[in-house]
Amino acid sequence: MSSNFHKPAPNIPYWTPAQIPPAGTALDQASAPTLFKPIKIRSVELQNRFVVSPMCQYSADDGHVTDWHFGHLSKFAIYGTPLTIIEATSVTPNGRITPEDVGLWKDSQIAGLKRIADFAHSQGQKIGIQLAHAGRKASTVAPWLVPDDCPGVLARPEEGGWGDNVWAPSPIKYTDGFADPKPMTIEDIKTLVQAFKDAARRSVEVGVDVIEIHGAHGYLLTEFLSPLSNKRNDDYGGSFENRTRLLFEIIEAIRSVIPKTMPLFVRISATEWMEWTGEPSWDLEQSIRLAKLLPAAGVDLLDVSSGGNTENAKINVYPYYQVDLAGKIREAIRKDKLNLLIGAVGLITNAEMARSIVQEGKLLSEGATANDGAEVADDSGQITQADIVLVARQYLREPQFNLRVAHELGVDVKWPNQYLKAKWRKGQKI
Repeated sequence: MSSNFHKPAPNIPYWTPAQIPPAGTALDQASAPTLFKPIKIRSVELQNRFVVSPMCQYSADDGHVTDWHFGHLSKFAIYGTPLTIIEATSVTPNGRITPEDVGLWKDSQIAGLKRIADFAHSQGQKIGIQLAHAGRKASTVAPWLVPDDCPGVLARPEEGGWGDNVWAPSPIKYTDGFADPKPMTIEDIKTLVQAFKDAARRSVEVGVDVIEIHGAHGYLLTEFLSPLSNKRNDDYGGSFENRTRLLFEIIEAIRSVIPKTMPLFVRISATEWMEWTGEPSWDLEQSIRLAKLLPAAGVDLLDVSSGGNTENAKINVYPYYQVDLAGKIREAIRKDKLNLLIGAVGLITNAEMARSIVQEGKLLSEGATANDGAEVADDSGQITQADIVLVARQYLREPQFNLRVAHELGVDVKWPNQYLKAKWRKGQKI
C-alpha cells in the first residue's frame, strides 16, 4: 500500500481524514515550552496544556443539544485544543440555570452529545463534560434577557420555569430576581447523588474522555460548601466535614460507574471573596484542605475558579487574580507530595501569560527562593502555578487561540490538514 494512502480517522461512524499527529501538537517536543508539551491524566493524553472551559450557551431544547452546540464546540477541536469540556450539564431538570440548559438526566439526551464526542475524536482530540446542579440559582432566564441593572430574572412557568421547585441546602435566597429555594431533604440529597451517578453512566455512553463535577460559582455544591449558604444542622451542615460530605458522596458515586482509566476533575470557587466581613465563609484555607483530600477520593485535577455565591463579594480584579489562587493550592499540594493536578482559569488572553502559568523549571530545593515544594521557570523566576490552563471567553473571540499562542512563542505546531495552507509563516506578524 502506498505511503500516500489517505488514512481515515479510526473508530468514527463516518469517513474523515485522520489528523496525524493531532492539530496543536508541537513538532519539536524537545524545544517546546511546557505549554506545548503533552500531559497524561490516567489514560488520557493531551498534546498541549490548553483546555476549553465549560461555557453555557442557553440554547438547548429540553436539555438536548442542538446544531448550535455542535458548531460552537467543534471548532475548538478543529483548531487543536486537546480537551474541550461541554458546558454545565444538569443532572436533573430542576438543576438547570435556565430552561434552555443542556441536561443529561434522560437517555434521549445521549445521542446529540455523542455526535459532538465523535467529531472531537475524529480530529484526534478529547471531549469532557461538566456535570452540574444550579441549586438556588436555577430557573432563571438567559443572561441576554436580563436588564443591565438587574442581577437576575426568574423564569415564569409559561417560560418553562420551576420557581416553586428550586433546591438549596438552606432556604436562603441568592438575591433579588431569584427563587425562594426549598431546603433539600435527606431524600432529595439521595436523589441528587443518584442523578449524578446516572448522568456519569450516560456520559460514558456518550463517549466522553473526562468528567468534571461543578462545585463552583455559587451553584448547588458551592452552596453546600459555604457556611454563608449552608445553615443546616444535620450531617450535611456545620463542620467542614459535613459541608463537604455531599461533594465526596458524588465523587464516590461517579467513580463507581466510570472506567478506572477515566480522569475525574472537580471545579471549585477557591474563595467567596468574603473574608472582609469577618464572618465564616468558604476561603482559600478550606480549599487547600479540600484539595488535599481529593486524590484519595479518586479526583485527578482541581479546576480552580472563585466567587459566585454572593452579590457582596469584594474582588480585586487583576490579570492573575484567580491564577494566583491556583498557584497557592498547587504549592500546598506539591509540598505534601500529593498526586493532584491543578487547572488555572481567568483572564488568560495572551501567549506569555499562558506560557508562564504552566512553565516548569527547577525545583525550589535546587536553589529557588519561594516556598518549599513549588517550582519556578528557569528563564523568569515565575512560580509554576498550574498544570493546565482552562480558557473560556478568549476562545469565543478566537477559536484558534492556542495556534496563535504557539506562533507568538515560536513553537511550530501541527495544523489541521484541511487548513494547512492557511498556516502562518515563521516570523509572520499577526
